[in-house]
Amino acid sequence: MTQPLDLAEFLAPGVAADDVPELASLAAARPLLDAFITLFRGSEAEVLMRLLVLREIGRESDAPRWSPEALRARFTYLDPVKLETVLKRLRDNALLAFADDGLYHLSDIGRNAVAALAMLLRFAEEEDAELGFLTAQLAGLQAVGSLTPEALGHLLSKLNDLTWHFEEAIASGSEFNIVAARRRLSANEKWLARGTEILRELLADPEVPFEVAHVAQRIGLAQSRLARADASFQRALNKIEAQRVTLGASGISSSDVSAWLRTLTADKLAAFADGAFALVPEIPLLAGGHELLDRAEAVLSDEVRAQEVDAALPPPDAAEVNTAPETEDLALLQHFARRLGGVSQSASLADVVAGGGFAPASYRLSLLALLADGESAGPADGPVGEFMRLPLDVLFGDTLEAVEEDEIALISAGRVTPRGTAPATDTPSATTLEDIR
Repeated sequence: MTQPLDLAEFLAPGVAADDVPELASLAAARPLLDAFITLFRGSEAEVLMRLLVLREIGRESDAPRWSPEALRARFTYLDPVKLETVLKRLRDNALLAFADDGLYHLSDIGRNAVAALAMLLRFAEEEDAELGFLTAQLAGLQAVGSLTPEALGHLLSKLNDLTWHFEEAIASGSEFNIVAARRRLSANEKWLARGTEILRELLADPEVPFEVAHVAQRIGLAQSRLARADASFQRALNKIEAQRVTLGASGISSSDVSAWLRTLTADKLAAFADGAFALVPEIPLLAGGHELLDRAEAVLSDEVRAQEVDAALPPPDAAEVNTAPETEDLALLQHFARRLGGVSQSASLADVVAGGGFAPASYRLSLLALLADGESAGPADGPVGEFMRLPLDVLFGDTLEAVEEDEIALISAGRVTPRGTAPATDTPSATTLEDIR
């Protein structure tokens, strides 16, 4: 029988259990919680034995009822007295039922507990499979129509935790941390893809509750951040690659040496210091009174100090009159700005950027991507600022269209439209231009 709860010593003075709504759902689930308390109370050996017996009894699906003799024959490797103690504990706490026909079988709560443990143990065999377990739970809840904001919140928390972990690995600047984080991201890619399918199906339902849809949208944003993490990893690794030092002509880099040192034990690392440090003996002061007096006189003399410290500036040097400061060549940008200034009707990206070969076209396409970011992203003055204030809307599509001329094979589908002639829409900022060669 379930004993009454005594939570007074855990609650603040003057607060009753009925005043805490969060306790209501837990108190209503006390039979299930009592089942897990029964399983996991006691020493580790006792917990393992209860789980072992309960799992083996529930594993037999064709004949789910066991006689006491069959159980003793099944667990011959256990002490008979200990086995009886485990069976009694499971039976007294409603995990195991003893029918009128004298046969044991799992209760409903016991079977649910075994099923939950089986799923946990299944995902525990894989590396970093927490995301897989949460995604599998969501898939099951969605299949039976029992998806709740709380269940979605667990997945959102895990995704945010992964994002924080990946950002911390990049901020550390450690190649090994970044590679390990990238490997972890690759291991979770299939679960991210499965989660995306679940969200797509969920948001496609017009009758989905608002609270569920709100959390689902936040999960979609978190998954988008994780999808961009791989590119961040590659940029960080490229920076590290630029700083990597190669040891002579051996082909061995500083990263190889660091990876090898990580495989050594602390004792082996300490052994490298043997003979590498020399003890410097303390040299006594070998100076007499005359030497000390000479040094003191040189330090205290204003004339000597003036000779030692010469703070005079060097003589001026004539600067070259015809030397002009270096300036950035913006001729191509200004020429392109004049071309865009003549656009009076909607034109495709291929018509606007083509001309002069692949390199100038790529530069013009990058300028259009800059123009699509908005006027606020540019400087206030100068040719760049004037370019950013052109009254044009740049719309990029998600597909590619063939050009096959002027060294351009494919280009992102899109339009350049005078502002006010077509509604502006939020579009991806990524652009693509492929060399025909």
